[in-house]
Amino acid sequence: MDYNKNNIEEIVKQVLEGMRGTSSAPAPAAKASVSGGIPSTCRVAMLTGIEKIELKTFPMPEVGDDDILVKVEGCGVCGTDAHEFKRDPFGLIPVALGHEGTGEIVKMGKNVKKDSAGKDLKVGDKVVSCMIFKDNPDITMFDLNKQNVGGADVYGLLPDDDVHLNGWFADYILIRKGSTIFNVSDLDLDSRILIEPCAVLIHAVERAKTTGILRFNSRVVVQGCGPIGLICIAVLRTMGIENIVAVDGNEKRLAFAKRMGADQTVNFSEHKGIEALTDAVKNAFGGYFADFAFQCTGSPIAHANIYKFIRNGGGLCELGFFINGGDATINPHFDICSKEITTVGSWVYTLRDYATTFDFLKRAIAIGLPIKELITHKFPLEQASEAFITNVKMEGLKVAVVNK
Repeated sequence: MDYNKNNIEEIVKQVLEGMRGTSSAPAPAAKASVSGGIPSTCRVAMLTGIEKIELKTFPMPEVGDDDILVKVEGCGVCGTDAHEFKRDPFGLIPVALGHEGTGEIVKMGKNVKKDSAGKDLKVGDKVVSCMIFKDNPDITMFDLNKQNVGGADVYGLLPDDDVHLNGWFADYILIRKGSTIFNVSDLDLDSRILIEPCAVLIHAVERAKTTGILRFNSRVVVQGCGPIGLICIAVLRTMGIENIVAVDGNEKRLAFAKRMGADQTVNFSEHKGIEALTDAVKNAFGGYFADFAFQCTGSPIAHANIYKFIRNGGGLCELGFFINGGDATINPHFDICSKEITTVGSWVYTLRDYATTFDFLKRAIAIGLPIKELITHKFPLEQASEAFITNVKMEGLKVAVVNK
């Protein structure tokens, strides 16, 4: 049996009081989990209208034989959440959002024994999960990156139902049969909140490596220094790639890019026209074009520009468009054919990438990258609406809702 420090102190106190004959209080009732009794209701920050989040209270659902009840500890606000908040592009309202979440197991069905990587699970373990594969056998832990989670459902982007505990912006979430779940008890809370967005970049870099162009000594340009671009720089840096140029229009984000491992930065707002911007990027590489580029913004103009930064025979990974951001105008002859650029797209991740992310986070922290400082704002569940507004206004980097 596992005892934490508080358990031991309480037991010792009861024993001493019993020996002295001074204890008149009844023995404490047995607790339902290591984090206390499970309440009969649960609060959920429900998006009920455009830019309208209400804190709803629902009955706690039954935990089936294949289910896991998790007490939510925290969840990051993703750009996808912000899009849903602003205009409901997926038509999900009312919806419980939140897919960058983590928490502690407080109750498990009798059939649940191990996580998706084969690691033992027990009440009290810290976990992450956001995928429900249902009846799709092609998406497995060992699919060798042949398919991402595009065919899966995602907690935090599910239609509302009679369970209601479908997203991580809540007190509890019910992880159901067919879901993936990973035991990440060896990571602290901030690291766990960052797992999902970091997995996106692990997948992107793995996609980039399939071109055979991204190598240890490559000159790499990363366009866009929001959380995605900054994490991209960190992943590249943990691989030993040092010749990285970051491009953005915000000096604070460019300064953070240097802390994450970028060697040089270029502020596009200081250069008028694509030719001037291209020269600035080229000069940052000492007079060379980039061997490889990562396009991390959702701007069609940014996508059109990035081809100009890449050398003949170079490579590009486009990962900025998680939703339809509009069409980009390029010249197929000059931008692709005559330069023989190899392009790959990246969207979300595979299960293997998700598991690899745990090791990436440990490595990034070990070499001193300020990865956890990406979380610049934390709000309690009651202020979920403020968290979304802060994210939409781009007042910080990663915004998170953290339960006390």
